[in-house]
Amino acid sequence: MNRKFIIIFGIIGLLSLGGYGNLFGQNLLKGKIESKGVPIEFASILIKDSNAGTMSDSLGVFEISVPKEEMITLQISRIGFKTIQRQIRNAAEFLRIEMEELDSSLDEVVISGTLEQVSRSASPVPVEVYKDSFFKANPTPSIFESLQTVNGVRPQINCNICNTGDIHINGLEGPYTMILIDGMPIVSGLATVYGLTGIPQSLVDRIEVVKGPASTLYGSEAVGGLINVITKNALNAPLVSLDYFGTSWGEHNLDLGVKSQWGNNIQSLTGLNLFNYSNPIDNNGDGMTDLTLAKRASLFQKINWLRNSKKEFNLAGRFVYEDRWGGETNWNREARGGDQIYGESIYTKRWELFGNYELPVRQGMNFQFSVNSHDQNSAYGDQLYLAKQSIAFGQLTWNQTLGNHQFLSGLAYRYTFYDDNTPATQQFGSDENEPSEIHLPGIFVQDEIKFSPASTLLLGLRSDFNSIHGVILSPRMNLKIQSQDQSSIFRFSLGNGFRVANVFTEDHAALTGAREVVFMEELNPERSWNSNINLIKKFYTDGGDFISFDASAFYTQFSNRIVPDYETNPNQIIYSNLSGQAISKGVSLTSTLALRNGFEGSIGMTLMDVKLDQNGERLQQLLTERFSAVWNLGYQFQPWKMSVNYTGNLYSPMRLPLLGELDSRAEFSPWWSIQNVQLTKQLGDRFELYGGVKNLLNFTPPANSIARAFDPFDRGVEFGSDGSVIPTPNNPEALTFDPTYMFAPNQGIRGFLGVRYTIF
Repeated sequence: MNRKFIIIFGIIGLLSLGGYGNLFGQNLLKGKIESKGVPIEFASILIKDSNAGTMSDSLGVFEISVPKEEMITLQISRIGFKTIQRQIRNAAEFLRIEMEELDSSLDEVVISGTLEQVSRSASPVPVEVYKDSFFKANPTPSIFESLQTVNGVRPQINCNICNTGDIHINGLEGPYTMILIDGMPIVSGLATVYGLTGIPQSLVDRIEVVKGPASTLYGSEAVGGLINVITKNALNAPLVSLDYFGTSWGEHNLDLGVKSQWGNNIQSLTGLNLFNYSNPIDNNGDGMTDLTLAKRASLFQKINWLRNSKKEFNLAGRFVYEDRWGGETNWNREARGGDQIYGESIYTKRWELFGNYELPVRQGMNFQFSVNSHDQNSAYGDQLYLAKQSIAFGQLTWNQTLGNHQFLSGLAYRYTFYDDNTPATQQFGSDENEPSEIHLPGIFVQDEIKFSPASTLLLGLRSDFNSIHGVILSPRMNLKIQSQDQSSIFRFSLGNGFRVANVFTEDHAALTGAREVVFMEELNPERSWNSNINLIKKFYTDGGDFISFDASAFYTQFSNRIVPDYETNPNQIIYSNLSGQAISKGVSLTSTLALRNGFEGSIGMTLMDVKLDQNGERLQQLLTERFSAVWNLGYQFQPWKMSVNYTGNLYSPMRLPLLGELDSRAEFSPWWSIQNVQLTKQLGDRFELYGGVKNLLNFTPPANSIARAFDPFDRGVEFGSDGSVIPTPNNPEALTFDPTYMFAPNQGIRGFLGVRYTIF
């Protein structure tokens, strides 16, 4: 009798282990593991705090017995994918789980390197991709500030008072960096100085960064590289996205995105950015505002037509208005343009229209276009700068595949109109105004040759005809070799770039009125040869962890480099083509990691040497660091739906612009670092609350960064007959008022708090 009971209970136990445990307090949970619609086999599914587990089959399907009517936590892991946790109460539902690749950035579709949509791993041109989640780790009110944790890229503030700036890539200054929105070169010229703000970040899908020569495809201004801001596609954008945050300094920033449907074939994406800072602060006691006060409104509209042919057609536009000022804390509108209370006041109105139309032909033909207008009204003390700039751009490309050759050819035309109230647009020897008009037609061709699935060679050539300087050629070559499993990718790039300069639209110091602008000669176009070696190596561990290394070595040599000389005469900026060499070289390394325990992030370092021959002496370029490091690290507390992010940067000393041999200020900046921490809490499916501290170390530049801040109109300065400053008992260092001794933000430590709301 006892033997029968033993047999019966043994059978019941086996049935329970085999999936019939629901008879005795167990349910059978079924589900499927996928990634972008592809089943994931051999994924490990474990019940946390127990020894129970299983694996997915070749179709991604799994079955596992779970306690009946109890809340459990499943942990799903697989080599090459991020480990995720999912809380389950009802085992009766079929569970679908989407896994994210640890190195999904390599499969991101990029367009900046070749003008064709390809995966990042397949592109022969090294393209770095930064998703919107990267920038959410350190929220900022502008794209300009968001780039402060991208390796080899540094936002440089050029003025202590109005806080305008530009973007440096691998030590090359702002004019060598092209800024694109959806592939269109619409942020340039005046906008390089004042137009990098006001892009609604709720609509930004990703930012693509190309370091090195891009003039073959994009023409002038792409010598050092480019930054392409890709906005979201209306098809994939959330229905509503709202992001607001404020800081303890009194800054308020709002980003709003709304998706709508217009009829059956038109989808719309509308974005709004509002920023307000109206709280004058002077913590360093120099009598000037530490942070420029600003009110900004930006409206963005993007429309996608759904065509029966499935070909692309979209149109987008943006309008930006900004009113910013900095200066003496008692400045007001009545003092604008006067010589009693110093202030720098800038009114900016800017509109942009751009689009992309894929022609209804069998061949791959595409037409891209943009037009923009920039109207600026600035007062730097009692000096007025009134300028207007309009740029029209059109480009027709043709893409054709022949065997293992992928041909891309194109015709481009760019028209630039510029007018201001300075001598730059006056007829020589006359007071009559003569606005600048430049026509720049161009033609380019590239051939991407696939020798095998593992090796690709890209050859390109561009010819532009500048209406002032004539024909300019720009060749390039890119080689890519990768291992079969894509764990190792090697790239080599070589190219020639050119830039036609307009210092009045690129160099803020030329606009301030604090110095006289002097041209020693007619400025010829700059030319450069750029080379870059890039190696990516990825590692996966058996425990489900991932780490990658992205290493690069770069070298750039200039001819006809245009260099502003701040040091020969402290009251002048002298522009001329450099007769000697200018060389930028260095190495960089970025490591990305994603661990099974919830820790992920990136760490980058760049070591570079940027020097130029000036006045017979080889000097380190002004405001250029030799070493920099950036980091963006995060940890997720899955059970509490919380995450913590630690971001920051570190810079070595930079050579600073002194005002003469008697200037007692330091010639080099100290080592300095800006570090931030943020805590984020998910509240349901739609709300996200975040907050933290910026500039944890409370680093700010020296209080005497603005020379003679107490005498902004130079009333106590004596000048010689040649314009030089004469030392006097009241001015023994022979200084003039100058706000260009600037290497880091004056804004100290501050707290911030924000909320995000999203409806999909």
